[in-house]
Parts: sequence; structure tokens; C-alpha cells
Amino acid sequence: MTDADCIFCKIVAGDIPATKVLENDRVLAFRDLYPKAPTHVLVIPKDHYANVAELTAADPALAGEVLRAAAEVALNEGVAEDGWRLLANTGANGGQEVFHVHFHVFGGKPLGRMLSN
Repeated sequence: MTDADCIFCKIVAGDIPATKVLENDRVLAFRDLYPKAPTHVLVIPKDHYANVAELTAADPALAGEVLRAAAEVALNEGVAEDGWRLLANTGANGGQEVFHVHFHVFGGKPLGRMLSN
């Protein structure tokens, strides 16, 4: 399942280049073009789901695979021991900009509070 207008679906299809750090049959992880931390990797299911709620309702097993891949990315990137952040924005008010569910793996420096007061 893909969306012809989705930038992440185009990355999965190979139409747009990305620096891949992990890939299997159902999940892809690649470096963010505009990193917010020394390690900033996006982890996505290859199938198109708009957001976390849609993914978990349609395919809970795939949601688990994406989370497992995020942990593997943190380990491979060398940030697992010191700590890392996993972030998924869902919906416009949640800050989601690309409507293909994706998880950000951040690490490599102290990340501070998640939300400022």
C-alpha cells in the first residue's frame, strides 16, 4: 500500500534518494536531511499508514517491528547506552508534517526536557 504523493513512499520506492541505515522487508530507517541531534534517524513502515493510530489499528505486529527497528538503530548508531529519544508526531496539533507514520530516533547528546514549560 503506497500513496503516490507521499515523499516517504517515494523514498521506499527508490524514486528519492536517502541515506539508509537499516532496511528489511517491512521497515526502512534513514538519516533525517535536517538533523536536530548528532543522531537523527527516521524509522518508517514501508507500507503507507498516515499516523500512529492508523498503523496500530491496521497492523499491530508491524507497529512492533517498527519499534524493534528503532531500538536496533539506536544500538547500531552507538546511542543506546547513553540514552536516546523516540518521537512520533501524530496529527497537525501533534506537529506531524509528513503524513506517513514515522518515528524519529534522536541521540548523541543530552536532549533535555521534551517540552519546555
